Amino acid sequence: MTGTIKKTLLMLALLVAPRVLGDEINVAIASNFSSVSPPIGELFFETTGHRAVFSYGSTGKLYAQIVNGAPFHVFLAADSARPELLARNQTAISDTRFTYAIGQIVLWSTTIEFDSPEILKSDINHIAMANEKLAPYGQAAKQFLSGVGLWDRLQRKIVRGENVSQALQFVESGAAGIGLVSLSQVQFRTGNVYAIPADQHAPIAQQAVLLADTPAARAFFTLLRSEAGRQVIKKHGYLVP
Repeated sequence: MTGTIKKTLLMLALLVAPRVLGDEINVAIASNFSSVSPPIGELFFETTGHRAVFSYGSTGKLYAQIVNGAPFHVFLAADSARPELLARNQTAISDTRFTYAIGQIVLWSTTIEFDSPEILKSDINHIAMANEKLAPYGQAAKQFLSGVGLWDRLQRKIVRGENVSQALQFVESGAAGIGLVSLSQVQFRTGNVYAIPADQHAPIAQQAVLLADTPAARAFFTLLRSEAGRQVIKKHGYLVP
């Protein structure tokens, strides 16, 4: 067999050989970030060949799963407290914690027209928000309502979702007339929106932390901090540090 034929056969073999698959990582991700994860996952695969499998939930619930041994590689929380705790108790890798997004909360309704929080003083059936004991967006909602003197007044009207995604569902289904939700969830939806000023609640600094030190997990972190990753995050209604 001549050298030319050997080279030709080798090239054909490479062309028909199955593509080498990258690794797969499991990412625990706060529910408010669910709209961003598909484009982030696609970008991750396109640029690295690795795949990310996302599991969604409230930050508090995901934290409990991680503490109890859930096999996640990465945690994208909706606060900074839980990643810090995981790093402190050595469940996470301490030097990997960083803020990947800063959340924004809004009032949103599909049926009620409004242009200020004064609407909350009107005859609304229910007001949806995330549970302030589980979810950072719920904590921010409580801080806002407390700051404008409405927290105690509205208690009988508030319906709490386990996370901010469930709060959104309450508004979509009509179970609540209006909700305090994440800007990222509603910016591409129809409805009326009022952005809550950032100085009316504590910053929603969403931090990530590495739980398993693998090349694929490190590559995911690199992507989140890259300009391409930051642009995807900004496009979906978040500020980036």
